[in-house]
Amino acid sequence: MADFTVNRATVRRRVIAVFIITVLFTLLLIGRLAWIQIVRADELYEQAWRQWSHNVPVQTARGAIYDRNNNLLAGTTAVDTVAAVPPQVQDPQTAAEALGPVLDMEVQRIKELITMERSAIYIKRKVDPETSEAVREMNIPGIIFFNEEKRDYPRDNLASQLLGFVGMDQGLAGLEFYYEDYLRGGESKMFYPADGRGRQLPHHFDRFASPLDNYDLRLSIDETIQHIVEKELEVIMAEAAPEQAMAVAVNPHTGAIMAAAARPDYSPASYEKYDPESWTLAPFNASFEPGSTFKMVTAAAAVEEGLFDSDEIFHCTGYVTVNDRRINCWTSNRGGHGDISFYDTVGGSCNPAFIKLGERLGKEKLLHYIEGFGFGQPTGLDYPAESRGMIFKPEQFGPVEQATTAFGHGVSVTPIQQAMAVTAMVNGGYLLRPYLVEEIRDQDGEIYFQREPEIIRQVISEKTSAQLIDMMESVITEGTGTTAAGDNYRLAGKTGTAQKVGPDGEYRTDQYIYSLVGFAPVEEPRIVLYVAVDGVTKGPQYGMYTSAPLFKRIMEDTLNYMQVAPSEKTDRREEID
Repeated sequence: MADFTVNRATVRRRVIAVFIITVLFTLLLIGRLAWIQIVRADELYEQAWRQWSHNVPVQTARGAIYDRNNNLLAGTTAVDTVAAVPPQVQDPQTAAEALGPVLDMEVQRIKELITMERSAIYIKRKVDPETSEAVREMNIPGIIFFNEEKRDYPRDNLASQLLGFVGMDQGLAGLEFYYEDYLRGGESKMFYPADGRGRQLPHHFDRFASPLDNYDLRLSIDETIQHIVEKELEVIMAEAAPEQAMAVAVNPHTGAIMAAAARPDYSPASYEKYDPESWTLAPFNASFEPGSTFKMVTAAAAVEEGLFDSDEIFHCTGYVTVNDRRINCWTSNRGGHGDISFYDTVGGSCNPAFIKLGERLGKEKLLHYIEGFGFGQPTGLDYPAESRGMIFKPEQFGPVEQATTAFGHGVSVTPIQQAMAVTAMVNGGYLLRPYLVEEIRDQDGEIYFQREPEIIRQVISEKTSAQLIDMMESVITEGTGTTAAGDNYRLAGKTGTAQKVGPDGEYRTDQYIYSLVGFAPVEEPRIVLYVAVDGVTKGPQYGMYTSAPLFKRIMEDTLNYMQVAPSEKTDRREEID
């Protein structure tokens, strides 16, 4: 009986111990589950997701590019990318043979791709809708599609060299390249669940990682003015068959580029089919000898320094000798201009007269004004690979170099440099920094960056500016630029003819660059325009038949579009009429 009592007590204790242990173990399990299910739930879910999910990178849309009036110049359109999940491709050889002709790819290359030990891989990105539909109809196991964005240019080749183009994922030229960091979309990732062998699970769901922010650009370019410029460049290409024609228009009060173009050009949607030389924008990237358009720099310096007397008579014999080197005037074949006032030497574009002005200025002052107007250095324009041109260094600037530089020979400048120099001549003397982008905006439309006009320096006084305006009008009304005279507006400018340099470094006698840089209307300048026609091969070999009419047509159409009131004729114009 005693043993039985002891056994019952022992059993009771053991039961209680087991119960307590069970309770403690249960509480421990509950605590552990709570720790896993509540405290570490998110962390463990992400770890699990990484183990059984796979991803493919997907490039999101680039920022858009608009003109100053918010007309779309470059945007994006949705396209399909053909990809594969290799573990799900049942017959790689048959699949490759079917896809090859449709995707225009080698069968062996497709087979290599779809048999790689990868969870997913691109076969061909950003295909056209017809190709995508053809592949979809094949219904090949393991072949999948991703939505991506492809760059679209709704105006085709309008402003193509300005905008540039985009490769598979990044800008490669023009503004697309220069503003790549703002325009490019972020690289998203499309996730999908798969089993241990990489096979996509049924009833799956996709998840995209958040892309980086991108921005839209609003340009200073006016789509209509750009169209006017390009239309007239096409006309001159047909009429004169030059190697190249170009133009750039600037707002003389802000430095905003209103239009810029060159011919030949290209379509940015199929840039690879064109000569790479057509990808660059000559008004910004090309430099060449300016010819007589550069004389206005010498004139501006002489007027500012009080060395220019418009009534002074200069005698032009058709040439001048500097250090035993004969330098001709363009009138040398007829004995020169003869007696001519310095005022008329501007309209008459007399080389010896400008050599004389250069001598009066001296080396230091002439170089000072050349550099002051921005030559020999980039303008700071927001565009890639801007040329700086070339001017003589002080140690290279001997008597001959001083003489030839004074009338625009022997130096190399860019169209945008010349346009900005004339801008300073007509806006009261202020050299401005040119620009193409007015605003950078985020995807909510909020302004991230707003451009403000930037004055680099004042080069000449307002009084000198007023005199130069009058001189340049005389070039159009009674000088070398009469064929550029407007029908409804007072136009002003300076003509230029420059010999081209051949591959051997020698000047060619059969090829010239005809240019004209000027502004309008004279009474209140609204636009500065530079045009050039390079290497005419058809028709008359003179600027009066090429660059001057080109300048006139662009100016008249642009001012009319801008709703600028027609000019009242001056006495000088009435006398000519």
